[in-house]
Amino acid sequence: MKHYSAFAVAREALRYHTGWERAWRSPEPKKRYDVIIVGAGGHGLATAYYLGKNYGIQNIAIIEKGWLGGGNTGRNTTIIRSNYLQDPSAALYEKARSLYEDLSQDLNYNVMFSPRGVMMLAQTQHEIRGYQRTAHANALQGVKTEWIGPERVKQLVPIINIDGPRYPVLGALWQERGGTARHDAVAWGYARACSAMGMDIIQKCEVTGVRSENGRVVGVDTTKGAIDCDKLGIVVAGHSGQLAEMAGFRLPLEAVALQALVSEPIKPCMDVVVMANTVHGYMSQSDKGEMVIGGGTDGFNNYTQRGSFHHIEETVRALIETFPMISRLKMLRQWGGIVDMTGDRSPILSTTPLGNCFINCGWGTGGFKAIPGSGWGMAQLMATGHSPLTEAFTMDRFKEGRFIDESVAAGVAH
Repeated sequence: MKHYSAFAVAREALRYHTGWERAWRSPEPKKRYDVIIVGAGGHGLATAYYLGKNYGIQNIAIIEKGWLGGGNTGRNTTIIRSNYLQDPSAALYEKARSLYEDLSQDLNYNVMFSPRGVMMLAQTQHEIRGYQRTAHANALQGVKTEWIGPERVKQLVPIINIDGPRYPVLGALWQERGGTARHDAVAWGYARACSAMGMDIIQKCEVTGVRSENGRVVGVDTTKGAIDCDKLGIVVAGHSGQLAEMAGFRLPLEAVALQALVSEPIKPCMDVVVMANTVHGYMSQSDKGEMVIGGGTDGFNNYTQRGSFHHIEETVRALIETFPMISRLKMLRQWGGIVDMTGDRSPILSTTPLGNCFINCGWGTGGFKAIPGSGWGMAQLMATGHSPLTEAFTMDRFKEGRFIDESVAAGVAH
């Protein structure tokens, strides 16, 4: 009997469904599209999907210099939550979280959404006040979260050490309907749905220039030739600055690497997501039994997608204080992703100085959780010129002083 790898099985399952071959084999670009989306990650694919589904705009090319979902969408730790402090952030992330709940049915593709709950530990008096404030803000925003004490934390996560030698667990901000999803499946699900609508997903196609006339975008130059368009969406995460420069404007952000790792698989021992700001790390357990671990960003600007020993050591050492049992686990693999950080740690979803050119960037360390909401709002902005979800996240807010300060809401001090 012939055996197939998990990748081969997934690939053949995708090919079985109508339309996937178009995305898998990357068709040659046409001469003109109504819309070009640069970046075939979660945010770019979601934007294209909701343009087609909600507004009937389906003559779209999604172009990607690498491969589908090969950037941050396939390199994150899959956490989904909406317990943010500021009203615009809570609205955007709660829209995304609510869309995640029905995304498998909507796309007719199992994205493995698991509403297992997310808790953010308070291990100092300052964090107690901060998270209680967020819980009150969430109540006013209609986002269901609650403050829980250390006994409830221990009940939900039996493996945790609430009496740590340096940082005892004093409570947590708990969002029961937060959770995780399968990152690759989110990208594949959106891609298959876009392809079924007739959109072209063109891989190995790098943008080399943005063309404009009379202050408006008219197309892009790529390694596969020139392509004309009426509207352009730039959704390229860590490389947003380079694309913006091609389009003739600058962005107020910087690119840094964010690293993560997984352990060898073990029996189920933790069925929630735990984020610990004070010791600077977060952890969950995957369906395969691996402990998925992440921490902070690198302390310097870079474009690497590799991990580094000193950062992994720092993150694991910190988490061992709160989860002593993981000290005996072996690391299975590690990786890095390029994240783009704004000064207020909130994203940019905006028009740009170049007419009919739109930008979606600056998600920092929290991009995966926002994919459906980001795509929904960005599609509305591109189709109609306005979206209630995006109106607070314009580029102009930085020169106008309208910051959306979420520097603490990231949960790991970045």
